[in-house]
Amino acid sequence: MVHCFKIHGDRLAWDSETQALLILDEPAFACLELYVQSAGRAPDDAELRRLNRERGIAFEELRSAREEIDELIAAGHLFAPRAPVAAEVLYPEPPVIKALCLHLCHDCNMRCRYCFAGTGDYGTGKRTMMSTEIGKRAIDFLIEMSGSRRNLDIDFFGGEPLLNWEVAKELTLYARQREVETGKELRLTLTTNALLLDAEKREFINRHMKNVVLSFDGRREVQDNMRRAVGGQSTFERVAANIDAFIPERGDAEYYVRGTYTHFNLDFVEDVLMMADRGWEQLSLEPVVGAPEKEWSLRTEDLPEIIASYERLAAEYVRRRRDGSEDPPFAFFHFNIDLESGPCYYKRLKGCGVGVEYCAVAPDGTLYPCHQFVGKPEFVLGNVMEEPPLTNQDLLERFRSLLVPDRVPCRDCWALYFCSGGCPAAAWYETGSLDKVYEQSCVLQQHRLECALWIQTQLNRD
Repeated sequence: MVHCFKIHGDRLAWDSETQALLILDEPAFACLELYVQSAGRAPDDAELRRLNRERGIAFEELRSAREEIDELIAAGHLFAPRAPVAAEVLYPEPPVIKALCLHLCHDCNMRCRYCFAGTGDYGTGKRTMMSTEIGKRAIDFLIEMSGSRRNLDIDFFGGEPLLNWEVAKELTLYARQREVETGKELRLTLTTNALLLDAEKREFINRHMKNVVLSFDGRREVQDNMRRAVGGQSTFERVAANIDAFIPERGDAEYYVRGTYTHFNLDFVEDVLMMADRGWEQLSLEPVVGAPEKEWSLRTEDLPEIIASYERLAAEYVRRRRDGSEDPPFAFFHFNIDLESGPCYYKRLKGCGVGVEYCAVAPDGTLYPCHQFVGKPEFVLGNVMEEPPLTNQDLLERFRSLLVPDRVPCRDCWALYFCSGGCPAAAWYETGSLDKVYEQSCVLQQHRLECALWIQTQLNRD
């Protein structure tokens, strides 16, 4: 599928099947749009003459552009057919669980206004900690369910997992022990709000964690508007200081400072740049997901300003990576695409594997399809402390049906290989259905990808 778009005065075209990325002049862009409107059929002279009259583009230039586009089509660079996809192709062997979100703590030392986890207790009214026994059993469950897969992932999550620090350390060392015993590699991630990230914890984390996700929203007024401590105190200075100390000690190991933007900071580009200017290089800001009546929720009328912010961020991303810039460069999660050696066709179609290859374990051992479904009785898969652990076969089959992104809106979307059908949890929260798509998320995903593709053209020009 060919997608034509404009950004920062450049005219671009992207073929989702061949990964051809073209920078076009006005005649070629206008001509290619006619091809797209006709599903790849070449426009005849009459159509080109109409375009000449309507747009003032010379007829001969349009004919020349048509010849060049026909050559690209003949060479297989444009309008290549989409390869058929079936579950048995994406999964020649039955899917196995390869990743686990381990909820060490259903409590939190912050009270974020947009928290999907109900300020830590996931709407249960119970603030609980995972025991070492349940955590070890969850790790064993992952190993048992992983089949022949060697590389496995565990995310220590919450609430705020550092509130259960002693158990976090015990489970980390147990994971290392089980690696030796089984020959598996257990790649550990910790997600934290960084309030408790002191020197002792930083040293242990940097020694054992493959990745660390640090939650922070940006400028003082943004952070303190949405992310205050339990007693209502500001968190900006304490969290920023702890991240400032952590990142230099992290060295070359993986981390992300991950924030959320809301209706209150549609100019979130300022938050990204504030973090970059502190020397925090690996960054991500995600759009909030919330009920429409919430004052911080994003609205349809916010989209033009959000899109403008992404475009400005893309321009700043490029400027800071060019020679001569004195401002620190940064990596932005949604701009990180690799068109040369990135994931293969089949891996790009696979999503996160929610409910099949990935699941979450609550402090009491209850299994859910992912961390965003925790606390929802209708999404309980079983319990790691029971035998068998997975008992809700109907729900498991339901999520297996989502493994291949073949919903109608997705089949005809040029961005499919970069979103794999989107987030089922976000779709469920926004539409009440796992089968529908969250349209606002689609718009943002598509435009972020346009920005990422434009960045590729700019960096390759250099």
